[in-house]
Amino acid sequence: MWRRALAMVLFMAGAALLAGAAGAGAQQGVWSIITRPMFQSMLSHRGDSGCQGAFYTYDAFIEAASKFPGFGTTGDEQTRRRELAAFFGQTSHETTGGWATAPDGPFAWGYCRVKEQKQTDPPYYGRGPIQLTHKYNYRLAGQALNLNLVGNPDLVASDPVVAFKTAIWFWMTPQSPKPSCHAVMTGAWTPSATDRAAGRLPGYGLTSNIINGGLECGKGQSTDGAKDRVGYYKRYCDMLRVGYGDNVPCKDQKPYGG
Repeated sequence: MWRRALAMVLFMAGAALLAGAAGAGAQQGVWSIITRPMFQSMLSHRGDSGCQGAFYTYDAFIEAASKFPGFGTTGDEQTRRRELAAFFGQTSHETTGGWATAPDGPFAWGYCRVKEQKQTDPPYYGRGPIQLTHKYNYRLAGQALNLNLVGNPDLVASDPVVAFKTAIWFWMTPQSPKPSCHAVMTGAWTPSATDRAAGRLPGYGLTSNIINGGLECGKGQSTDGAKDRVGYYKRYCDMLRVGYGDNVPCKDQKPYGG
């Protein structure tokens, strides 16, 4: 009888250890940093009048993020928080509905837009959090996600999970000679001698360079677009209680191909 009792005690102890380990692992997920209340607070105006952003839901973000191991889960706590602040900083700029005197400030209006307003490259104009643009990006994203985005580009603007997947795919994927934004923000990228000579160093500024460096970086002073990206990033860093890190602006970085 005592052996059976001992076996039960050992079994329960082992189960408790496994549950604890599983719980610790779960806390490494994106949802442990971007909680539902945090998501709502960061993007509180996305469903306001004049915005389309009620389309972007927390559940869609979490489902999409779970398909990309490493996104928001790489490195120590500060690294993970900084990467997520950077991701939301860049995507909030791309979808902004803010203006200088907006309620709660210009950087409280991320994720207001789903579709590009000017639609410069129909039918492959900007859609979703990263504003996926150009046929080749729709093709590459579609291949990676096993979706026919070339044949149905509006899927990025009609399915919120797909919308978030395209944004995270772009964030996680290098496009030579550019590294991925993920690698930059998690310390996995080391600048070459050419990069250093061009002022391209690790930090948030390089993600701006990767996304739109030709128009916003290397001007010797920050452009309005680059300032907006930085404003969103700093707001989210403050909300997530993490430092900004080095090389936040891109004004002194030569653009790729420039």
